[in-house]
Parts: sequence; C-alpha cells; structure tokens
Amino acid sequence: MSGLRQLTVSQQVGLLFLLLFGALLLVSAVALLRSLRERGDDERRDRHERFKRELRAVWVGASVFWLAWVSGPVGATLLFGVLSFLALREYITLMHTRRSDHRSLILAFFIVLPLQYLLVANRNFDLFSVFIPVYIFLAIPVVSALAGDPERFLERNAKIQWGIMVCVYGMSHTPALLLLQFPNAQDRGAFLVFFLVVVVAAARIAQEFASRRLRRHPVARHISRSFSYRAWLIGALVAAFVGGLLYWITPFKPGQAMAMALIASACGTMGEFVMKALKRDAGVRYWGNRASVTGAVGLLDRVAPLCFAAPVFFHSVRWYFNLSF
Repeated sequence: MSGLRQLTVSQQVGLLFLLLFGALLLVSAVALLRSLRERGDDERRDRHERFKRELRAVWVGASVFWLAWVSGPVGATLLFGVLSFLALREYITLMHTRRSDHRSLILAFFIVLPLQYLLVANRNFDLFSVFIPVYIFLAIPVVSALAGDPERFLERNAKIQWGIMVCVYGMSHTPALLLLQFPNAQDRGAFLVFFLVVVVAAARIAQEFASRRLRRHPVARHISRSFSYRAWLIGALVAAFVGGLLYWITPFKPGQAMAMALIASACGTMGEFVMKALKRDAGVRYWGNRASVTGAVGLLDRVAPLCFAAPVFFHSVRWYFNLSF
C-alpha cells in the first residue's frame, strides 16, 4: 500500500484503469469460451444472454468512467449532463403527460438541466445543492398553472418534479465528486467516483445473491419479489467491507471508508427499490420505449441506484470533512 501511495495521482488512476479493463477482458474471454462450449437448454441460454447484457453494461460504465477522467472536470460534467438528458428523456416517455406540460418539460430539459451542470462546473456547490429542490420545485407548478390545464395537475407536476430530482439533481452529484478537494489529498475525485460506483454495484450484486439464497418473504411483493430487509442489510454490509478494502484509493481511513460505503450502498439499493415502484406504476418491466418488448434494459435502470447514492455520499463526505469552497 505504501508503494501505491508513492505513485502520482495520474499513475494511480492509470493503474486502476489497467486493472479494471484487464479484469473485464479476462471475464469477457471466459464468457466467450463458455458460450462456445455450452449447448444447454433454453433456460441456460437465457441466463447466458442476461449475463452478456450485464457484462456489456459494465463495459459501457467503465468506458464512461474512463472518458470522464480523460476529458477532465469540464468534459466529465458535459458527459454526465448528456447522461442526465438521456435518462430524463427515458423517464418522461413512460410518464403520463399532456400538451399543457410541454412548457414545464422545455424548462426541465433546456433550462434546468444545463443550469444545474453549469453550477457544478463553476463549483457553486451551495447554490447547486438547493437550485432544484427549492427554486425549481416552486417554478415547475407555476409554469404548469400558466398553461391553464387543471386536470390531474398535482399528479402531472409531481412526476415531472420527481424525474428532475432523480435524473438531473441526483446524477449531477457524480461529476461534483470529481471537483472535491481534500486538504491532504488533492485531485482524487476520480477515485471517489470509482469508489462510489464499486460499492453500489457490490451492494446490488450481494443483495440479489442473498435474496435468491435466503428466500425470505418480500417486504412489498407487488413491487419486488426479491427485496427483503435481511438481503438489503447483507448487501449494505458487503459493500461496507468492499469499501474498507478500497480505502487506500480514497482520502478516507479504513473505518471512514466502511461507513461511507455503507451509507452510499444502502441509499443506492433503496433507490433502486423506489424506481421499481415507479416502473410498476408505469406498467413496464424496464425503462425505455422498447425495453418491455425486447427485454433490453434502459439507461435509467443502470444509473438509478447511483442517482440516489451520489447526493447522499457527496453531502456526507462534504459535511464530515468540513469541505468549503
């Protein structure tokens, strides 16, 4: 560990990506060899297809993370802004909106989203923390009321507000992590993003595995037949353990890394559970226009846990370490 800490930040990040993409290449090669050898039944082929989709998603996520680091803080902010736009579009296409909501949607896509990421890029963290929860939450219903359509007014505005909160506000905290500066650990924002993504992913995998093994009664059967408190707790604890192992890439001490990982992973998995409830309400299995037909998983399915975990993780880190700008 001492040898790794003696490397420069760029060398450490380069080593991190070398290990990450090397592991993905190894897993992809093993999966390819197994697919060539196996000739199982339909269930095994379906399971293999799901694994390939998951692996492709990991490749895309790793590539996005690499592009965010290579392009620097400004490029990363623009990149995550595009992801927010696509996620919000995916969300809105499945929500019930009316012609009178077009003004609010234009406000959300072309004014709120760019301004939120502009505040991130300029490090106006105090304003960007309240811009959407305070000002935009008040502005959206005003704009909708001016359209003169009272039918399902509260429901329509709540859906738009909720989409902005998750897809724009939550996602914007991820590039904000790249801009955090610790007194004794400068330019380590990329490690914080990597740390957050890994612990949230570890919690999801552990929770899914535990739910299959334990076979406990689900908490809310009509939302998710696999979610239970025990599986959720196991996922959070596994993520905390993984976070403790990764403390050396962060400004945290081992205990701090475990606590931050526990907080982030618990929020991420709960956020995924909430998004499942929204999907059930919309009557689809996956986000995205063609997902319910083709079985392809939409972007929002991938980033939803991160959208819930990133704000809590960002503000927990900033509050605990008393970071000011």
